Amino acid sequence: MILVMELILLCAASWIAMAGIVQYRRGVSFHQAALHAPLKLLLRISDREIDIARGADAPVIYAIWHQSRLDPATMLALLPDDTLHILDEGSAKSPFLEPWRSLARTIAFNAHHVFVSRRLVRRLKGNGRLAVYLPDETDPDTKAFRLFRAVARIALKAEARVVPVYMERRGLIPARHVRTLPPMTIEELIARAQRDDMRASEALFERMLEVRAPEKNTAES
Repeated sequence: MILVMELILLCAASWIAMAGIVQYRRGVSFHQAALHAPLKLLLRISDREIDIARGADAPVIYAIWHQSRLDPATMLALLPDDTLHILDEGSAKSPFLEPWRSLARTIAFNAHHVFVSRRLVRRLKGNGRLAVYLPDETDPDTKAFRLFRAVARIALKAEARVVPVYMERRGLIPARHVRTLPPMTIEELIARAQRDDMRASEALFERMLEVRAPEKNTAES
């Protein structure tokens, strides 16, 4: 019995210590750090680049490639806690995500209404932050691409910067690397394309593909 208690205390102390390290390095709350620490340890998540996203001036939209429940769990734990996360219906109801949903405000994704809401534009204009989760399709169909158009439209109306985020999977051993790119407005993305016919949604989509590029230099943490 004593040995069991010692093991429990050791595990608890290790968890607290790891959470403290995450809190110090990433600048998140202890609550966020405590929920991120187990995932970071078990899945070997390299999260240093999230500092780029955290440091982006509002208004800002974090555009995240949504591959699994791990993406919202990680982003809820690492992005600023005043970020409004727009989750798909599955993630909004998932028992797995229940602890992480308490870290920030979330709303359920409605494909027909949520991304045309004036309320989201108003929130951004008030120096707000949004996290949107886009389907993990590099060749999206018309329905999936509609989300890119909607996000680009909101970013334009709110004059918000966009920060792409991608959780890269590495090798056969469980490992993840959070990849990001510097914040840019849709206008800046269109201007650098040097194409008269470049649409806002196309500029956003091309930027999202960039964050997946394997040749991008990354920093380990």
